[in-house]
Amino acid sequence: MRAGAAGAASAEPRLRADAQRNTEQIRKAAIGAFQGRGLSVPLEEVAKAAGVSKGTIFNRFGGRIGLIEAVITEVVAAEIYAIIDRTRAIDDAWARLTYYVTAIRDLQYRQPATVDTMLQTYPDAQSLMEICRAGGEINEELITAGRASGALRPEFTAGDLHALLHDSALVLKYTTRPRREDYDRRTAYLLDGIQARRTP
Repeated sequence: MRAGAAGAASAEPRLRADAQRNTEQIRKAAIGAFQGRGLSVPLEEVAKAAGVSKGTIFNRFGGRIGLIEAVITEVVAAEIYAIIDRTRAIDDAWARLTYYVTAIRDLQYRQPATVDTMLQTYPDAQSLMEICRAGGEINEELITAGRASGALRPEFTAGDLHALLHDSALVLKYTTRPRREDYDRRTAYLLDGIQARRTP
């Protein structure tokens, strides 16, 4: 083998290793940034945290949408799907609804990426749209079971539940962040307001 060919061959594994390292550094930086501040964190900041250029993010992931798709499971999707699975495992209809509303509102408060997902901030990210589709399904299930059990106000709809959770996402995204104790108290008010009124 000629010396030039040998040098090129030895460089290829090094380039592949560098590319893999850059990819993992970007993933790690994106997960930390998106979890802490939501999916709209400037890519320049992600690149700086990863020790690469913004162009490297585009080279490796194609831009923000590709990066979101690559890390959304670790950022928030796994936790959302776990909440849905735990909800479906609860037997009592009202306990099921109470758990779901409380858990989702808690996740909205803790993870800004949940808010971006529910507001469909990036509709081109198919994984986010799939999460929203799954959320719509569980909403329908909860309302149907809640009405059938008599635990839920009969006029309350899946659309109403979606709107209430959407409204809380808007508050967290665009207004002054409420204190945690105030936020949790309002969760209790929400649940109290949709529960069926028992005749004395």
